[in-house]
Amino acid sequence: MNASLRLSVSSLRTHKRRFAGTFLAVFLGVAFLAGTLVMGDTLRAGFDTMFGNATSGTDAVVRSAEAITTPGESQGVRAPVAADLVRTVEQVPGVAAAVPDIQGAGQLVGANGKPIGGQGPPTLAGNWIDDPKLNPYELAEGRAPKRSGEVVVNRGTAEKGDLKIGGTTVLRTPDPVEVTVVGLATFGGEDGMAQVTFTGMTRADAEKYLTARPGEASSIQVRAGPGVGQRELVERLTRVLPQGVEAITGQESTEENTDMISSQFLSVFTTLLLVFSGVALLVATFSIHNTFAIVVAQRTRENALLRALGASRRQVTASTLTEASVVAVAASAVGIAGGIGVAAGLQALFPAIGFPFPEGDLVISALSMLLPLAVGVVVCLGSALLPAVRAGRTAPLAALRETAVDQSGASRVRAVTGAGLVALAVALTLTGVLVSPSLWLAATGAVLALAAFVVLGPVASTTAVRVLGGPLGRLRGVTGSLARRNALRSPRRTAATASALMIGVAVVSLFTVFGASLKATMDQTVSRSFAGDVAVSTRSFGAGGSGLSPGLAGALQTLPEVDTAVGLGRGVAEVDGKGRALTVTDPLALKRTFDLGTVRGSLRDLGTDGIAITRTEAQKQGLTTGDRTRLTFTDGEKDTFTVRAVYGRSELAGDYVITRAAWAPHRTQDSDTLVAVSFKEGVSTGAGKAAVEKVAARYGHPEVQTRDAYAQSSAGGIDMMLTLVYALLALAVLIALLGIANTLTLAIHERTRELGLLRAVGQTRSQLRAMVRWESVLVAAFGTVGGLTLGAFLGWVLVRASDGTSDSTFAFAVPPLQLAVVTLVGLTAGALAGLRPARRAARLDVLRAIATE
Repeated sequence: MNASLRLSVSSLRTHKRRFAGTFLAVFLGVAFLAGTLVMGDTLRAGFDTMFGNATSGTDAVVRSAEAITTPGESQGVRAPVAADLVRTVEQVPGVAAAVPDIQGAGQLVGANGKPIGGQGPPTLAGNWIDDPKLNPYELAEGRAPKRSGEVVVNRGTAEKGDLKIGGTTVLRTPDPVEVTVVGLATFGGEDGMAQVTFTGMTRADAEKYLTARPGEASSIQVRAGPGVGQRELVERLTRVLPQGVEAITGQESTEENTDMISSQFLSVFTTLLLVFSGVALLVATFSIHNTFAIVVAQRTRENALLRALGASRRQVTASTLTEASVVAVAASAVGIAGGIGVAAGLQALFPAIGFPFPEGDLVISALSMLLPLAVGVVVCLGSALLPAVRAGRTAPLAALRETAVDQSGASRVRAVTGAGLVALAVALTLTGVLVSPSLWLAATGAVLALAAFVVLGPVASTTAVRVLGGPLGRLRGVTGSLARRNALRSPRRTAATASALMIGVAVVSLFTVFGASLKATMDQTVSRSFAGDVAVSTRSFGAGGSGLSPGLAGALQTLPEVDTAVGLGRGVAEVDGKGRALTVTDPLALKRTFDLGTVRGSLRDLGTDGIAITRTEAQKQGLTTGDRTRLTFTDGEKDTFTVRAVYGRSELAGDYVITRAAWAPHRTQDSDTLVAVSFKEGVSTGAGKAAVEKVAARYGHPEVQTRDAYAQSSAGGIDMMLTLVYALLALAVLIALLGIANTLTLAIHERTRELGLLRAVGQTRSQLRAMVRWESVLVAAFGTVGGLTLGAFLGWVLVRASDGTSDSTFAFAVPPLQLAVVTLVGLTAGALAGLRPARRAARLDVLRAIATE
């Protein structure tokens, strides 16, 4: 074993360049993984500290006991509590102070007239709490609001909207309110809580604009006196609280807030990064395997000589694995250091792009260090295992051979196995998306399809390279023909080199196709369901934005150009014990502006005790027209509603519809999410839109769009997602390029005598460089075409699987322009990967190259 170790170390020392690509592939994958873990730990610790500092003075929170959570939401909606409950709380022994906390949605408008925030995180407004220990926000500049119309905003929001102390702006609540900024605040020592915006008002203004009725509060913040613990305080409060109201400790409230941030942002964000780390490491696996496979093939005579001198198979195998272990440990160790650098860079970058990364040192846990190290070592050793076993099987007589012939592309076993995998993958996939909708079957079929592509790669590479390289002979003459022959020389090597790029291109193509399909689905939904001429909405998604004023639809209805204007509000209730979102609207106007499909029953008679539901929900609940169902609202009231209409389509209209009169007794802060407007006959879209914009300007300048423009803007978040995906996948493509470059470099070393002879018979340096570059482009073209095919297939699987598990109908779309760009990028990547190997080949000394053994 000592001899094997010495041999491995000597080989590494002599042939350092052979493993440079492997080292970089492992380094990049491990660095990305370690950076993701360190950044996640640091963000969690930072938010824990920030929330802890901000709420350190709150010992208990009194709030409504029940929350209604609708599907797709992590936090439920709670009813308000009576603000005068403060008097009862203040009389409890051990209570030092108690204040009502009124919270609602409020979106500030910046100095440029555009709303601030709203793209995901909440835009909050509330009463400014004078007790500094109970107020999570701390006054940093200016003063607290004293008169109606005065507000304090968090400093990060003020900077983003260019708002100054003494300046005036508009706060959408959703009714527009003109306010004057009199102070700037911080949260837990930071300029804000992530991208959340906050506006602090007087208590009277908060009750007026953020609650349905005066005398209500979201919760009551309580501070304990000296010597009273949080748990003891909660027990005392519980004894005097009315039914339906609970008290939790300040620590529990803080944990809920940090869990909310973790579940809504951190977990999703870090999971996304970990997925792409996995893709990068998968791509690295192919590059590493290919490097060791080539090195083992090049050392066939050397290994055979060792066997002839008495080395056992185990010793030769161990020698190769030792080399892989040294590279793996060294690259992973450096990768961990690089990951810490990545996290530090992100910590500095995030504030620059508007996300306030919490200040403080990086949190480096044992798991964040050990896991990437273990993954890097396992990936490298696993990739080198088959080449190492192949090296151990080298026969001693191979020392007498000049070269080895690669017959991998012609392997019948490989062809039969690959064909079997393709058949099984197609069968499982079609079953999972067409016969019996199942995400598990579809996912299993997709994984098998990937495996089939890898297995069939050497078989397909010969035909693919002949077809793709066919024009080269006519375009580039002998140089092109030689490049094509070189790519055909080793089908297994060509396929393995292209596989790394194929995976990267496949994932890019998958998300490109899925994103285009989501856009097509949104366009189909709006075109099919929205029968209006223009839509009035606010640019926001997630929990952001304040919505539209419920008075806007009524104001638009009075315009002479408008036939129908209907606002869609949102409520929540438990329907037979399950949380559901309710659409609050005028049912008759809804039917005139939206295509609801076939309607059984009547929308005219919903009144205050009627409800309309979709056919899908009716089937799930076992309901039909005339049946009764019980709704439980956030205020605890339980009312029986009669199903008076069952309609065919939900999509924009939602699954449950009630009237505003039915919702009014249970509402909190009222707002519309969309106002749909249809014009009278003869009114042009331009003239009608201008009239609507004039009225909408009085309600905070919401966006007025035509139906087509609304469909496009509704899919705007998809473009943001794709931009992030492309940026993250750039790492996987970079690793694939390193693999191609490393393979070509090793191949040049293998073909030294051949290249020398070509130079000796008249090939110029520029022709030699062009030959190597075109060989690289052919390999990249094979990987790109394979990746596009696989990605489009997986995109179709994902779309069909989503369609089968959702009530909405998904549309499948293949974007030719975007996929053409992906193809161009793949081919350009191949050309770039061949630059360095081409230069190295052109520098070979002719006489030395011919004499090389």
